[in-house]
This record gives sequence, structure tokens and C-alpha cells, in this order.
Amino acid sequence: MSDVFRALGHPVRRQVLKKLRDGPMTAGELAAAFPVSKPTMSGHFNALKEAGLILAERHGTTIRYRLNAGAAEEAIALLMDLIGKETET
Repeated sequence: MSDVFRALGHPVRRQVLKKLRDGPMTAGELAAAFPVSKPTMSGHFNALKEAGLILAERHGTTIRYRLNAGAAEEAIALLMDLIGKETET
């Protein structure tokens, strides 16, 4: 779970997740939306994949990313549980 929170800690990664809410996008489409280098975007994609927040599908030379909502829901549930317990004391 710490990978999820680490991945969510960077604003570019959060924006990638927001873009993927509307559906899968290629690595090139996502990279074009940010003013950073392709190697930097690749690092962001890797962090999101390692955290389980996105899934990658290779089609020839193209990689399509899609949101893995289950991992995001799990992180939200953990946060809600922590907040709920904290306010109960």
C-alpha cells in the first residue's frame, strides 16, 4: 500500500490518473499532455504500474494505459478507515 501513496504523492501522476478516468490512452497521448521529457513520463508510468494504479497493454510498438480502479478504491477505503477511527477517539 505504501507504493500507492508514494505514487499518489506526485502531481503529474495524479493528473495521469485523472486523464485515464475517461478511458485508456496511449503512452504518447499521455506524454503529450505534460511539459516533461518522455523518460520522465516513463518513470511516472512505472511508479503508477508498480503501485497497481494503472495497467499497461502493449499493441505492437504502442502501449495503452488504463486505470485500475480497484487499487484506487482500496487506497480510499484504507484512508476512510483511518480517518473514521481517528475521529472516533
